[in-house]
Amino acid sequence: MPKHAEKRVLAYRPEQIFDLVADVGRYPEFLPWCVAARVRSRTATQLVADLTVGFGPFRESFTSRVTLDRPTYITVQYERGPFRYLKNIWKFTPDEKGCLVEFFVDFEFRSKILQAAIGVVFGEAVRLMVSAFLRRAKDVYGPPLSASPAVREERSVT
Repeated sequence: MPKHAEKRVLAYRPEQIFDLVADVGRYPEFLPWCVAARVRSRTATQLVADLTVGFGPFRESFTSRVTLDRPTYITVQYERGPFRYLKNIWKFTPDEKGCLVEFFVDFEFRSKILQAAIGVVFGEAVRLMVSAFLRRAKDVYGPPLSASPAVREERSVT
């Protein structure tokens, strides 16, 4: 089961990074492999969204319920789709250099073929996803508060 945990200090305010992550409807504009997103419902504290991801010959859609605790946490509860389970948590903490972002994702596809396919590219996919959020922050908010957008980094991929 692919699992990834990462901590980074980004030179942006926690509210800014929270808002980027919470803007699920815009994911197809900047996230690799996210080919469609539809927000079914949204309140100040929760949204329900359908995402479609595609890589190679594979294209899968799933529904998630996203809890928004601005500006500190975003948690994703999987509801329907090709996974046995999906756990995704974002945490945003103020830091003297901006925002400490903690990201965790753990999932398993029902299909052994899909699981094997993502296993081959999972590390690269997560790296590209994190880079996409960094680029999006620069596009939306301008240059980071300091010279380096990622001033401290810890990763764990299994």
